[in-house]
Amino acid sequence: MPSLLKKYKQKNLRKYIKTEDIHPSVLNYLLAIEQLDHNIEIEEATYIVLDTELTGLNIKRDSIVSIGAIKMLGGRIDLSNIYYRVVNPKAQLTGQSIVVHGITPSEASVCPKIDIIIPEFLDFCGNGTFIGHFVSIDQAFINKEMTKALGFPLQNPAINTQDIYKWVRKHEDKHCAFHSGLAEDLDLLSLANKYSIPVSNMHNAIVDAFITAQLFQRFIKLLPKYGVKTLRDFIRIN
Repeated sequence: MPSLLKKYKQKNLRKYIKTEDIHPSVLNYLLAIEQLDHNIEIEEATYIVLDTELTGLNIKRDSIVSIGAIKMLGGRIDLSNIYYRVVNPKAQLTGQSIVVHGITPSEASVCPKIDIIIPEFLDFCGNGTFIGHFVSIDQAFINKEMTKALGFPLQNPAINTQDIYKWVRKHEDKHCAFHSGLAEDLDLLSLANKYSIPVSNMHNAIVDAFITAQLFQRFIKLLPKYGVKTLRDFIRIN
């Protein structure tokens, strides 16, 4: 049994264990992670483009309101393979956050808690590499809930599209804005506009994930000519 599975079993987390066996979704996830091939070519790797909406940005007191994710195989967006859930958050929804994401307390109150959603989310993700704009924020909130429920955080590699953009610009010709020292706005909307990606209804988790996926499409075409050929190469640039 892989070491991570041994650690999981030792936790004796009854919520996700039936007759001393690991919940099937969690087991499948851990087994998939053990089989992740870091030498796979980036055009053949599976990516999970991720976005979350939150009650706020304070990791201690705020929580997840929705999760959106889209699978990609290399640079191909698979619109038949998407994941979107509204979550009944542990933290109270405020007027300020509702203005941002548009999810009301009445809508969220009839949705499942994050503990219920985690296993199915892991089932969807498998060993795909996470792609997200400021993905560390999404990771932090998901990891907080996973650690409480399962005893371990996400095991998938994760890459920030903002970091990919900055890396690509460094390797482009000397006439680019990066080398000329001009300041750039690197938020998702600004980069979407730069690459002529249509934008509407932002701050919806699945919409933002789709915009991010299109942005990633632009980058993945450029990476091989700068020597980024495998998933291992790709993770190193982050």
